[in-house]
Amino acid sequence: MLDFYWTFPVIVSLIVVKLCHWIYRWKNPTCKGKLPPGTMGFPIIGETFEFMTPYDFHLVISPFLKKKISRYGSKMFSTSLFGAKVIISIDPEVNMEMAKANSQFGATESLRRLFGEYNDFLQRKDIHKYVRNLTSRFVGPENLKNRLIQDIDCLTRNYFEIENGAMSTSFDVKEAATQMVVDLIVNKVIGGMESEAVKELGLCWTTFRTNWFNFSYNFPGTTVYRFVMARKRAAKLLKGLIQKRKESKQGLGDFLDILFDEMEKDGAVLDIDRAVNLIFTFFILSQDTTPRIVAATVKLVADNPDVMEELKREHEAVVQNRVDKEAGITWEEYKSMTFTHMVIKESLRFTSAQPTVHRIPTEDVQIGVHFDEKKYDDPLKFNPWRWKGQDLHGILSKDYMPFGAGSTLCVGSEFAKCIIAVFLHHLSRFRWSLDPKTRVLRRYMLMFPTGCKVEITKEPSD
Repeated sequence: MLDFYWTFPVIVSLIVVKLCHWIYRWKNPTCKGKLPPGTMGFPIIGETFEFMTPYDFHLVISPFLKKKISRYGSKMFSTSLFGAKVIISIDPEVNMEMAKANSQFGATESLRRLFGEYNDFLQRKDIHKYVRNLTSRFVGPENLKNRLIQDIDCLTRNYFEIENGAMSTSFDVKEAATQMVVDLIVNKVIGGMESEAVKELGLCWTTFRTNWFNFSYNFPGTTVYRFVMARKRAAKLLKGLIQKRKESKQGLGDFLDILFDEMEKDGAVLDIDRAVNLIFTFFILSQDTTPRIVAATVKLVADNPDVMEELKREHEAVVQNRVDKEAGITWEEYKSMTFTHMVIKESLRFTSAQPTVHRIPTEDVQIGVHFDEKKYDDPLKFNPWRWKGQDLHGILSKDYMPFGAGSTLCVGSEFAKCIIAVFLHHLSRFRWSLDPKTRVLRRYMLMFPTGCKVEITKEPSD
């Protein structure tokens, strides 16, 4: 008994010392070089909750980042998020150097579980480049010009005609854009599907319309667990469909044909599992990012009546200049929508398709942004006219990176811009207003806590 009384305090002391040492090492991580200033917050949790607190769309910089910049006097700092130690940079020069440097795409553990640990977009750079090139053959400018723009226009036109069957109607912009993007991808990537398969895949996609960035704990009841289960189910459905199409040798003229051609090549890198992963990733990214930008753009336009009126004039002129007033949008018309592209460029300055990019540097990088007062006059004002006379189709500079940069430059950038332009074209042909309760919040992705409902009150004038 005496030994126990002496041993117990020693064990407790050792545990306390070990715990204190672990906490110290957590708060003071080692590094070969010099880390930016910062704090790691609580063990494991870090500063995640403060970082993920939603904030008003017009604040631009979150209170968390603003506090850190004020505290350290730097646009770079160290912290801990989602159980991992990270360095956050909102310095444009640093970000551009990281984009050009020999670095690889990084992701939180929750994202890895969402997209799959062996997803090609998370693999070595040669594979990443290969699948990007494949994707660009589908959503790149050439295919948009020759095929996709007509499909985008037809889907959007049909949606507005259905929704405006009565003299007055309302619909949620984000949900409408999401449905149109999903319909487009189902038709052009996969082709015709049985109704039950469409319904089941639809349930899988719905699972992913929530916060992607979480702690990576994977047990029943957690968001990540639901991600993993939905991904497995969607992958199984897609794989069965692809195998069925491949065996039937039915040419569909869609993205599957591109993938099938790649599978038949000697020494093919692509197989069915990779094709499933690629289609799954394309579905998830397209149905979440672009619809949010469409909704935010509509909100910005609604808040600026002069912008709404100028859009209306431009799109009425586009229709009036057609020989066939009922014809769909052509590529030439899309490229000629000067003010629309100014609106899109300004909207992307506010929103960004890639608000956060994860990179893992493989070598030392020697060493801010869309709202820098030195680069943009009155940067917090939504002003499409600031782009007058400038390159309206450029998507990358040191001070303008709405689609990322380097190897993470979004391959679907023109695809997203085309969807926004076509949506604005059809919306501008109506008299419309936005629900005044509509709010936009920022948190990794844009959030619409009360939805983004548009009310249409008049038939198109043409």
